[in-house]
Amino acid sequence: MAAVALKGHFATKVASKNGSLGVLYIKSAQYSSDGRPNLAAYKRGTGGRSSFNGIVATVFGCTGFVGRYVCNKLGKTGTQMVLPYRCDFYDAQRLKVCGDLGQVLFTPFDLRDEESIAKAVRYSNVVINLVGRDYETKNFKFKDVHVDGARRLARICREMGVERFIHLSYLNASSNPKPLVLSKPSMFKISKYEGEQAVKEEFPTATIIRASDIYGSEDRFLRAFASQWRVHGQLLPLYKNGMATIKQPVYVSDVAQGIVNAARDPDTRCQVYQAVGPDRYLLADMVDWFFKLMRKDENWGYRRYDMKYDPIFPLKVALVNMISPAYPFGNLHWESIEREATTDVTQRGVPTLEDLGVCLTRMQDQVPWELKPFRAYQYYIDKLGEFAKPEPPKPQPSTA
Repeated sequence: MAAVALKGHFATKVASKNGSLGVLYIKSAQYSSDGRPNLAAYKRGTGGRSSFNGIVATVFGCTGFVGRYVCNKLGKTGTQMVLPYRCDFYDAQRLKVCGDLGQVLFTPFDLRDEESIAKAVRYSNVVINLVGRDYETKNFKFKDVHVDGARRLARICREMGVERFIHLSYLNASSNPKPLVLSKPSMFKISKYEGEQAVKEEFPTATIIRASDIYGSEDRFLRAFASQWRVHGQLLPLYKNGMATIKQPVYVSDVAQGIVNAARDPDTRCQVYQAVGPDRYLLADMVDWFFKLMRKDENWGYRRYDMKYDPIFPLKVALVNMISPAYPFGNLHWESIEREATTDVTQRGVPTLEDLGVCLTRMQDQVPWELKPFRAYQYYIDKLGEFAKPEPPKPQPSTA
């Protein structure tokens, strides 16, 4: 498929259903229908939320965990946003304050409805795909979202003349991952890998962001450990007691900043970036630190142990998914536990968020604030210095 720029239009060769080639003319955002310059599409302002930086971005998955941060940072730099939503509009309308009046537009869409997708990307020069699932439901399996959905978005964006496509993937995605907790390879990891390949096939100049476990407000990483569904009272089961897993979590605001920086830099086309935090930690040390921050240390009764010696834990996971199959309480399901047990492996030579100009946030600077609402005896007013500040876990050597 080839595209050439004409006066005020893009001409793109596309294949019709019968196999013949045709030419699809797509309007450039900077020209009106009669060919005259569209003054509304030119950069203006001083660079804040009331400005326009020349980027019209469609953010799929805008109402999700990462999407809310991305929309806020896009609006802060004067980006006009088209925000497709599948939920109730009242769950999406909070994003309206990300930009000034007229900067944020909403449109309903469905991942299987190509017409609604084309409508959402019609006037955009940047499309960001943050759509993903942590668990399967009766309506959407991993393949439906991570592979078929990503391929459909990338293909339609290419056909509509979108200049940039940014896709959020998973750091440990693999075509044949080794099962750790599950009895068979993780479909989450496989579908994330196949989704990357599908995006590259349909949109060869796409930018891929491979993220490790992402933490922040309303996340499913820190709050999974803090949840009462994850622990047995005061006992925490972990894969091999947490001694065989090394994690490199990344702060959600850093991931969002990396995506925004990639959207503004044309040199990030065709690139793959690893979104990982600045330090690597042994899972056992990291979880111990989490519970100390929540004032739930050994004196409180906290203990961790190898989950393979607990016959009740699998029954608990099954019960939670039986009670609430659409949204597992505490994010307690086997795919989540499989990712929790997976060591984050970075590839040498693949750029990271620091190559996108992001100043990474250290866990010891952010996690204490995130876990503060989960402290034991939350309503106890402690004296200054009554509780010692827990020492952060010791960083592990890097693999890259």
